[in-house]
Amino acid sequence: MDLNYNGKIIKGVAGDYEVFVLGKGPYICKAKGIFRYNKQKPLVGDDVLITVLDEKDKEGNILEILPRRNELIRPAVANIDQALIVFAVKSPMPSLKLLDRFLVMMEMTGVKPIICFNKIDLMDGNEDVVYGKIYEKAGYKCIYTSTAKTMGIDVVLAELKGKTTTLAGPSGVGKSSMLNALVPGADSQTGEISKKIERGKQTTRHTELFHVEGDTYIMDTPGFATMYIADCAKEELRYYMPEFDVYEGRCKYNGCVHIKEPGCMVKAAVENGDIDKCRYENYVAMYEEIKNLKKY
Repeated sequence: MDLNYNGKIIKGVAGDYEVFVLGKGPYICKAKGIFRYNKQKPLVGDDVLITVLDEKDKEGNILEILPRRNELIRPAVANIDQALIVFAVKSPMPSLKLLDRFLVMMEMTGVKPIICFNKIDLMDGNEDVVYGKIYEKAGYKCIYTSTAKTMGIDVVLAELKGKTTTLAGPSGVGKSSMLNALVPGADSQTGEISKKIERGKQTTRHTELFHVEGDTYIMDTPGFATMYIADCAKEELRYYMPEFDVYEGRCKYNGCVHIKEPGCMVKAAVENGDIDKCRYENYVAMYEEIKNLKKY
């Protein structure tokens, strides 16, 4: 009798897929030819049905890709519930312009963002209050951590529970330390299974999903290193600034993009402090960038 399991793809390299089965661990699987015939490619994050070919060596075939909740193109992943966007409060100082680009990207893809300000042990003032005031007022949840001092990790784990979360953020902010705090030994968790996948060669860093516990997973991917702002039409950018929503349709002119139009309620909200000035300035900079990109 065939031995079949439901599992989740946690890594894929050159046609080999590492599928994690709860209570059993990872299996190395090939995708059946029917997927190529149907032009359907398995993605990291996919829930799949596999059949076991060799239980001892943990090898199998993917029989079916189960229905996807969502699918991202860059990076090519599936079934993401939320993003943990990690920035440091200091060393390096956070670029709020870059953070706002990350947030716009998540809004565009429909992935819920949670902002994690790391390295709070290095604070010499009230940086957490300052950044929290900006982003909590815009409607985002903010978490404050120190992976070096293991502060706030329990709060992060509570937010991850029962979800598939992707890590995002620039280099040097402690993403690797965060991953290892959440999944001890994640940097060396590839083990023999992943050595088989990579066939003993050095490879480009691939998207990888780590099992935390139960139905909780965290994804590490190089694909969220930048925000593809060119993917957004300049007229639509305003829809990805959640604090603008309440003013939509209330400006003097229909279709107001909140840049130079008179009678703009968003600009008035910036003036009276209801919308953070820095957030608005970053919005204007992104709008102008898209506008200039479309000229070429």
